[in-house]
Amino acid sequence: MNGSRNRALMVAAAGEAATGLALLAAPSVVGRLLLGAEMTGAGVPAARVAGLALIALAIACIRISPLLGMLVYSGTATLYLAWLGLTGTFAGVLLWPAVVFHAVFTVLLAAGRG
Repeated sequence: MNGSRNRALMVAAAGEAATGLALLAAPSVVGRLLLGAEMTGAGVPAARVAGLALIALAIACIRISPLLGMLVYSGTATLYLAWLGLTGTFAGVLLWPAVVFHAVFTVLLAAGRG
């Protein structure tokens, strides 16, 4: 990869990581600033999952490792979705199947990492 393209990729990745962190910390503020509306209800956890995905994308780009990016996303999604279910905050019929799906893929991705 040439130098200017690599620098652009790193800057873009840093921007996505910052956006992801902001979505995790203050999804309603990000929603208001980006979309002109507060995030409420199920939009808050959905925004946080999107934040996890943006952070994982940034990791994949910075480390030039799609496997690591997917591992980070799947692992953090497993933990966050399970936390939502255990606290009873949000729990639709597909929540626990999604937790199991991500947990299985986290294990499979971690096993393939070596």
